[in-house]
Amino acid sequence: MWYLQHKRDLPWRNTKDPYRIWLSEIMLQQTRVAQGLPYYERFLKAFPTIKELATTSEDKILKLWQGLGYYSRARNLYATANYIWNERNGKFPSNYKELLTLKGVGDYTASAIASICYDEKQAVVDGNVYRVLSRVFGISTPINSTAGIKEFKSLAQLLIDGRQPGTYNQAIMEFGARHCTPQNPDCGSCIFSDRCIALKKDMVGQLPVKIKKLKIKKRYFNYIVILSEEGKTVLKQRTKKGIWQQLYEFPLVETEAEVDEIELKEIQTFNEVSEGYNIESLVLYNEASVVHKLSHQHLYTRFWIATLSEENQKNGNRIENEIPIARVRDYAVPVLIENFISDFSVFKI
Repeated sequence: MWYLQHKRDLPWRNTKDPYRIWLSEIMLQQTRVAQGLPYYERFLKAFPTIKELATTSEDKILKLWQGLGYYSRARNLYATANYIWNERNGKFPSNYKELLTLKGVGDYTASAIASICYDEKQAVVDGNVYRVLSRVFGISTPINSTAGIKEFKSLAQLLIDGRQPGTYNQAIMEFGARHCTPQNPDCGSCIFSDRCIALKKDMVGQLPVKIKKLKIKKRYFNYIVILSEEGKTVLKQRTKKGIWQQLYEFPLVETEAEVDEIELKEIQTFNEVSEGYNIESLVLYNEASVVHKLSHQHLYTRFWIATLSEENQKNGNRIENEIPIARVRDYAVPVLIENFISDFSVFKI
């Protein structure tokens, strides 16, 4: 009853189309609904069916995904769309076990699609569900431990309503997102207040338990923003595995710590960039590093504006990876670089 009275009117709750449910679940992994909703709507406008998604380019998907983070989700989305369209004639798997074989689909996503689209009795367990179950049942097993993952999945599976599994799954996730919140939940008006063990034992703030993550790694990025008199710059695609794979960025010099201009010019990687593009002058754009926080690392970033030698430009030498400044916004870039592009006057065309 709580869910029927309090649920938000979200577009993926008005359909059982597995394509639309899959798209929403992939987008909402590690993403708040308020942030993910505009992306979901833009994707559906661009790719109303899996055919359009499978037959577009990965670059276009990454561009639309720009700013949503965790870009491996977008690459998996494209790979799975291609597989379903080309190998399964556009038909989604219709049960939990087969859904698990799709790239980028784990227990949570497979359970959500199977229960919502096919009424299969498969319980979802996400951050919201962990929080509700750990508090109501007073479970202190770490939710990111092997034992905890197994324990919470088993409990969720016992509790799920076999008659309306999809509705039940959405209800418990909604309750966790809107009522049993991480901070300052409204326990006084909670429908579980008479049976919540965490409330009775004054442990609401301590549950759920999560094993602390590894120490955050600090990295120091120096982006060399190349500008030519012909109105061109340079963007290179990150092809190696790691953060931002397949996205574009300015030539990068990574250092062990923050460096000044003299120190930067002593680094071999910078010299390779400088010689490759015949850089003549270099000016630091931001004295204070931009700190970009990812889940497992913090990036301390400076942007250096580089102009090319007159000889290079007079001779009309072609610059590798050069693009017109007017086309910079056509490329999928990390939000860190997108913010710089928006701020730097040269790119405001």
